[in-house]
Amino acid sequence: MKTIRKIFIIVIFIFCLLWGSNYNEYKRSWYISWEEFSKGQQKIGLALGGGSVLGAAHIGVLKAIDELNISIDYIAGTSIGAFVSGLYAFGLSWEEIEKIANNLNWVDISGLSFSNMGLLQNKNMGELIIDHIGDVNLEDANIPLAMIATDIVTMEKVILTKGNLAQATMASTAIPGIFKPVEINGRLLVDGGIVENVPISPLIDMGAKLIIGVNLNTERKNEKPENIVDILLRTFFITSATATKYQTQDVDILIAPDLSEFNVIDIEQSEELIEKGYTEALRVLKEYFK
Repeated sequence: MKTIRKIFIIVIFIFCLLWGSNYNEYKRSWYISWEEFSKGQQKIGLALGGGSVLGAAHIGVLKAIDELNISIDYIAGTSIGAFVSGLYAFGLSWEEIEKIANNLNWVDISGLSFSNMGLLQNKNMGELIIDHIGDVNLEDANIPLAMIATDIVTMEKVILTKGNLAQATMASTAIPGIFKPVEINGRLLVDGGIVENVPISPLIDMGAKLIIGVNLNTERKNEKPENIVDILLRTFFITSATATKYQTQDVDILIAPDLSEFNVIDIEQSEELIEKGYTEALRVLKEYFK
């Protein structure tokens, strides 16, 4: 009974936190036509949003970007988008990231947490970063990189652009109630999707003049959840959906593949998700980059 009550409190807490949070405004103070943009050497920013295992679709987006020879000058990620953006920013190709995704399972990215602050801990995700890139810092990336996390004490957005990459990735992907929070510089950090699921604001700060945003949380099918992790993930994504729509209004190019046929916990869907992301990204980007 105590366990059920604890789970219920966590779900209600996440719902209230997301529903009551202030939506961040990113009203652009400038406007540039596509013709003007094409003539200049304007910087392009890529924002990869959260979405748990749906993040495999980001790899398809990177494949389309590579195929169209689009040069990304800045990159930002939230939650699973932080994981993918970190790998890409440090020079891994979409093919290399695809191999990592196709060999993942829940054991690779999580483990039991002996803590009252989360059911699981995602230390293994940080170790994956170290295994494939090394024990590096965000500021050393080939492409300027930012990750979004949330200070669970102050409820503030935290933009991570310096410090240990593995720690930053763990913080940005620590979905509250599921994963144990990560402490960085004395702040207790959880998933950035609470405050900015598609990380546009860091790219504006970096100086991007055209922003490509990828939103993975669009429509969901009305299927029964399979377990408690599924319930918590659905609650998290549903309550952040309205804020994400508002926040992405001023994205220059929005890629939002229909992933409603996929669930948010089955890692074995990665190949199909990559193809979905690739197809939609190619369709959208071809309208701008010809």
